[in-house]
Formats: sequence, C-alpha cells, structure tokens
Amino acid sequence: MDRGSSAMRTPTLSGVSEMLMWNLYQRAWEARRRRPVLHDPKATELVDMLDYPFEAHFGRPIGLVAQGHALRVLTFDIAVREFLTAHPDGTVVQLAEGLETQFWRCDNGRAQWLGVELPETAELRRSLLPDGDRRRTLACSALDLSWCDEVDSSRGVLITAQGLLMYLHPGQVSELIARCAEAFPGSSLVFDTVPRWFSARTLTGTMRTRRGFPVPPMPWGVNRSELPHLHTAHPAITSVRQIRPPAGRGLYHGKAAPLLAHLGIRNALVLVTAEAQFAHSSQKTAGICTPPLSELAHVGAGEFHHA
Repeated sequence: MDRGSSAMRTPTLSGVSEMLMWNLYQRAWEARRRRPVLHDPKATELVDMLDYPFEAHFGRPIGLVAQGHALRVLTFDIAVREFLTAHPDGTVVQLAEGLETQFWRCDNGRAQWLGVELPETAELRRSLLPDGDRRRTLACSALDLSWCDEVDSSRGVLITAQGLLMYLHPGQVSELIARCAEAFPGSSLVFDTVPRWFSARTLTGTMRTRRGFPVPPMPWGVNRSELPHLHTAHPAITSVRQIRPPAGRGLYHGKAAPLLAHLGIRNALVLVTAEAQFAHSSQKTAGICTPPLSELAHVGAGEFHHA
C-alpha cells in the first residue's frame, strides 16, 4: 500500500497502550510466513493501513519470538472456539483487546462480541475496525466494572484478558477476577501471566527492544505452580488451570517449548495462559459467601506479586 495514501491512519499511543502495536506487528509478521502457525490476514491488512514506525520502534521481529506470540494468540483462539462450540449464541467479552483480530479468525456467525477498551485505544480500534451488528467496542477501563452491565449472560459468557493482567497491580487483579466470578456465574476467564522473575525485570525500567522501545512495567507476576492458588481471590472461583499452547514449527516451538510447558521447569516460559472457572449460581447459593468489596483488594495480594 502507498504509505502516503489518505487511507493511512497515524496512531498516537504511549506506554502500555502502545504495546498493542507490538502485538499486532508480531502477529502480522508470523502470518506472512510461508507456513504460519496463525492465519491472520486481518492483522497484515491493519499493519498496511497504519502509518506507524513498527521496525524503528521494535526492530525487525525475531522469528522465534513472533511465532511464540502467535502460538499464545492461538491458545486463546482455541479456548474461544471451544466456548462457541458449546455456546454458539453466547457472548465473548475481550478485555483490552487492542487491535486483536480474533473475531475474524473465530466468529461463528451467531455469537455476540464485546470489546472493553480504554478511550484512546477504543477510538483507534473503531476507526480501523468499525463496530458491526454483533461486535462492538465499549470505551471503558476493564477495572470500571460497569461494563458487566453491557453483557447478556443468558446464553453463556467467556471473558478473555490477553496481555492485560500483568500490567495491573496484584489487588486490581484479584478484584477484577473476583467481580467477574460474581457477575457471570458458570462462565470462565482466560488470561495470560508472566512469571515473577520476568515481572521483576520489567520493574527495573531497563528492559527495552533492540531499537530502544521501553517495555512497560508489569507489576503482577505469578509462577505457574502458584496458579491454582489464585482461586483464593473469591469463593466463587472453583479452579484455575494452565492451558498449554499447541506445538509450533521447528525444534524449539515444536519440541522444547511444549516440554517446558508440560514440566514447568523453573518457570522458563515467559508467558503462560490459564483459565479461571466460576461457580454456577446453584453452587454459589449452596453455602458460598461473598466477601465485601473492601476486602477484595487484599485477597491474594500478598501471594501474587513480583519477587
């Protein structure tokens, strides 16, 4: 595409919000390979539409990193497709989806999709990916739980938080998961995490891309072995389990990474995807009590933070 075309968009983002450009860049890079692990033509289309210095900010993508990111995205896709198989008329809520194009990869033609975005990223998303009959973007922080009132939960709900929770503080993570469990009984939240060692490195302020782009701080880190204990954030959380990514291409992503995901050796993987399952209403009324909101910010906060 002609970079001077009037169809180009020039995003003005900073900090955590700008990381959505890195995510898009990695997906598009992998999607352009001859044998991609993730087919994402919409991502490549968006990169071509944007007047943004991808390579100047992030450097030329590293093949292993781009493929790993695409496999993480594919792990979310698999969870969404499984949900839509069981609940074809359900609702997928995507918290802080940025320029994620999962709708175009996974939509079944019947489900409802709600994206919850900060105002500046919601504006960019709508300009590039206008809302449709079954897909809309709400300009609202994921921590402003008024978005829950916008969701029709009668036909099933799946909530995803891809690349979000690690940027929050421990108390915010606990409260967000707890309130999702309260608002959507019987549903699930699929999210990803970084281990404590990686969280600690981001907090030093010295982690940058090869071109000097600073990686934003990630205050919330949790080791894989600690994931099951996250259910203590609220009594309505019945379980938290790791979702293992599919095998990819080559020696590392085809053999080594799946083995590391299985064994959890020293939390070697930088990103781990997990699912929190919430109790059904019948289970909640059978003796589960709800802690007051004032206590939620402290539940689990002592356990889940950077080292």
